[in-house]
Amino acid sequence: MLTLWSLLINNDTRPVKLTRERIKSTLITPMNKAELIDAVQNTLGGETSKRAAGDAVEAVLAAIAATVAKGDRVQLVGFGTFKVAHRKARTGRNPKTGEAMAIGASKTVRFVCSVGLKKSL
Repeated sequence: MLTLWSLLINNDTRPVKLTRERIKSTLITPMNKAELIDAVQNTLGGETSKRAAGDAVEAVLAAIAATVAKGDRVQLVGFGTFKVAHRKARTGRNPKTGEAMAIGASKTVRFVCSVGLKKSL
């Protein structure tokens, strides 16, 4: 049986048994926090517990969040920079009615990746 997925997976006309794992392996899924903790634990070695790796990830994320909340930048050389960006007030449209509405000024967090990280992509 020839399916679209078999063509995407194999790039040929032979039939392929589609399993959930095979389909998942072809789709790009973002890394979640638990997977990040596992990666940190594996990188640090077998003596590091999952709890310690989780605490390390939490500490880094909390430090970044606290620093950016104060309005300062967090620059990680070789990785990138987290910074506060300001959005100006503007006029938008209500999607249901099409009526014009005012959207107030706001702040958001921006991430700018380093040149080295960008080149590695």
